[in-house]
Amino acid sequence: MSPNLTEAGARPAAGTRPSSALSSPRYRRVLGVDRSRLLQYATLVVLAVLVVAPIAPILYQSVIDRPLHETGQIFTLGNFAALFSEAGFGEVILNTAVLAVLTTVLTLVIAVPMAVLVVRTALPFGQVLGLSMQWPFYISSLILGFGWITMYGPAGFVSAEVRELIGFVPWNLYSLPGMALTEAVALAPVTYVFCANALRQADAALESAAQVCGAKPLRIIFTVVVPMLRPPVVYATILTFSTSIESLSVPLLYGTPTNIRVFSTFLYTNGLESISPDYGVLGAASMIILAVTFGLVFLQARVLRKAQRFISVRGKATRPRRLELGWVKWAGAVLVTIYVLFGAAIPILGLVFRSFTLVFTPMQNPFRTLTLNNYADIFSFDDYVRSITNSLTVAVVGAVVVSALALIAVIVARRSTFRFRRAVEYLAFAPQAIPGIIVGIGFFWAFALLPHSGPLGAIVQGTLVGVVIVFGFGAVPTAFSSIASSITQIGSELDNAARTSGADWVGAFARILWRLLIPAFVGAMILTFVALLKAYASALFIASPDSEVIGTTMLVLWTEGQTGSVAALATLQIAITAAVVAVAGRFMKGHAHA
Repeated sequence: MSPNLTEAGARPAAGTRPSSALSSPRYRRVLGVDRSRLLQYATLVVLAVLVVAPIAPILYQSVIDRPLHETGQIFTLGNFAALFSEAGFGEVILNTAVLAVLTTVLTLVIAVPMAVLVVRTALPFGQVLGLSMQWPFYISSLILGFGWITMYGPAGFVSAEVRELIGFVPWNLYSLPGMALTEAVALAPVTYVFCANALRQADAALESAAQVCGAKPLRIIFTVVVPMLRPPVVYATILTFSTSIESLSVPLLYGTPTNIRVFSTFLYTNGLESISPDYGVLGAASMIILAVTFGLVFLQARVLRKAQRFISVRGKATRPRRLELGWVKWAGAVLVTIYVLFGAAIPILGLVFRSFTLVFTPMQNPFRTLTLNNYADIFSFDDYVRSITNSLTVAVVGAVVVSALALIAVIVARRSTFRFRRAVEYLAFAPQAIPGIIVGIGFFWAFALLPHSGPLGAIVQGTLVGVVIVFGFGAVPTAFSSIASSITQIGSELDNAARTSGADWVGAFARILWRLLIPAFVGAMILTFVALLKAYASALFIASPDSEVIGTTMLVLWTEGQTGSVAALATLQIAITAAVVAVAGRFMKGHAHA
């Protein structure tokens, strides 16, 4: 090639404007603003409003001397003084701390060894046991608590058999250890998934090197495998601890009969059930929980700053060879089976069986009282049927809306040059640091401040739209994480090629990324659907009789002693969840990147 030709090919002709490979053509502007920037700023504003809406009213209420809706408010710190001077509040703090620590320790003791056994060892029936470990994730802790009371409570079937066998029951379900164990069974699948995914992605070269040096399998596990799990263990620890602080169902079911109060039940009894609630004290208590959870998230970020030290996934990953543990693997299989059988299967089966009986007691053969009356009662009362249809409506609509918002937020945060893209990601994850019961209280005040006669107030106050907003707020991080993990596998050269071909940022998203992210989007909708179907705590504060969901209805029925109807509703919710997960499993088969 001649020098002249080379120079001509390298330089533009005189008088022409150099073109960038990533330049975009001119698109019609919306209100004078580029449509890409308009969508990016809209995403930022929507997420910011969602985050600020529940926090701002709580913060303001905690530092004023009267309810938000009253005039003449004066700033004061007296609410915090009144809170800490209230009789029994010190016990509430101690109970909450003990419950959170016990739950976190038990969760790690259950989940981390099981993840190592299932993923890194030749565990008998490892694949089946690994899938079984995740069953409790699809069941709300409220339903799990009902099942545990049915089987392991003072009058439960298992308790009666044990009492008859040895003369006494060696456990007390209505205690802080009982609460912690139930919560740990419900939360262990999340920690298990974090650790199992990290182990599957890790390069096994380090383990192979240890084997070459003569290390035994158990030593490899304790010196190589377990230390590499520090990042997911830290993340799971913070998440479990904060979730334990906000948990309402199990402390409410177990703590009410024995008057054991924690932060969540303190807020519930002093807010929702109180005849004349002290809103200032309620706001102060809510701010304390917010401060603790935000502090935990900050601590997590600090601890994981140097998580790169634990990266073992490189360009050349060796195929992991499962470790042989001899007789230990059978002991591990037995432990996993005990967790699945006694932690989830027996309580849930007992709850399902209770739904088909008139009386469920060890003193009488339950097969003599088999009936369908519990289901007939559910479908004969409009309020109960409405709670089922409301839950399905909220789960379906919320799953679509939340997943769509999360998809756009991921694209803005991970595939745009938006100056506030980092803020978009922070806002998308912010709901993780806000407990569900605090979300309910915050949105209750936020909705109450809206004019009742105004269009916005009429839309959200006591309606399913309000429930979708409140439930969806808590599900945004789940959907965002699900989609974000998939977009990292899609090379940026694809949307760059679209930009080169004349598409702007929105066009590249609509024509290229959207189609590639459809499996991830469907996966996010499934996860969000399950999360919204299980949710109930925040609805206790914002739902009206016309917008009750399954969880709130079950709590009301339980307090009224209608355990048969509770079991029927719980069984229906389990059946719906199982059907959705089964269909989703068939759809997602073959989409490993979703």
